[in-house]
Amino acid sequence: MSRCHRRDFLKLSAGALLAGLLPQPALAALKTLEPKRTLSFYNIHTNETLRACYFCQGDYRPDVLEKVNYLLRDYRTDKILPIDPALLDQLYAIKSRVRPRTPFYVISGYRCPATNAMLRRTSSGVARHSLHTKGQAIDIRLPGYSTRRLRDLCLKLRAGGVGYYPKSDFVHIDTGRVRSW
Repeated sequence: MSRCHRRDFLKLSAGALLAGLLPQPALAALKTLEPKRTLSFYNIHTNETLRACYFCQGDYRPDVLEKVNYLLRDYRTDKILPIDPALLDQLYAIKSRVRPRTPFYVISGYRCPATNAMLRRTSSGVARHSLHTKGQAIDIRLPGYSTRRLRDLCLKLRAGGVGYYPKSDFVHIDTGRVRSW
């Protein structure tokens, strides 16, 4: 697929996905976002960092999405799956409201099915059909910002699932249906 056609396809796909998945308040908020969307990440397991503009002039940037996919890979197996751009848009909506001084600390991004199965066997609270295995979920924290406040903000966005893990100090967000636990 040529670069131009691929970009058009990605743009249309992301727009259709967002229109279908996000409730109206969240979708309306995304329409008013800045033309450039930048996110910063710190992967707590690999010590890797990334600060990059993933969306610019109406387009997701495939080169940056590849870097995000790599940083959010299953660090146990080094397997990579494309991360749903709608998940990045959720993170951007959070960032726009919080204005954090630190990057998003990533506890878990993509998890391959084998890793997910192992985690189900060895810990509690891991879904059999986790959206982590589809690149549609991330577990995060923001140092200097309470996890409870982060959870409350994510719930207000009504943009997908929100899980609150106070003992482990992280919040799960995903691009699935609106729900919380």
